[in-house]
Amino acid sequence: MFKKILVALDRSEMGQQVFAQALALAKLTGASLMLQHVLSAEEEGSPYIPMLSNFEYYPGLSSSSFEYYQKQWDSFKNEGLEMLQTFCAQANTAGVNAEFTQSLGLPGRLICELARNWNADLIIIGRRGLSGLAELFLGSVSNYVLHHALCSVQIVHLSANLPKAKETVQETITVG
Repeated sequence: MFKKILVALDRSEMGQQVFAQALALAKLTGASLMLQHVLSAEEEGSPYIPMLSNFEYYPGLSSSSFEYYQKQWDSFKNEGLEMLQTFCAQANTAGVNAEFTQSLGLPGRLICELARNWNADLIIIGRRGLSGLAELFLGSVSNYVLHHALCSVQIVHLSANLPKAKETVQETITVG
């Protein structure tokens, strides 16, 4: 059924749940996994890095401040790579062929682009549970992927009946 599963991950607890479900499905179907992490300012825990073009508006921002922010960003990137390496090793140990990639940009767009270029049969992605104004202003990566992916999408989200527990609900939407 599924031969290539793209797994969109972040460093949250939801990312761990997304990986666990992807690994279980890959074991059942014999699929390969592509683990993807997109570095984005919207991800929880990402450092705020002022843009170079804004330095003129922040005259007190010195080169030492920029170096501090650069170290935070490098640490953020390295944590993402460590997460991907750990998940990839777990998959390989479980007998599932897995590889990973990390990129910088708009998560929804990059997830759909990689799925198309890698010929993924399925994308598995988590949902943060944003709604209302938060979703309007911050956007929804899972919503973007759901509407722009050329393959099936499985969304993993917290159950509405549970207060942020480790149990999840999943829905799979197949695109014709």
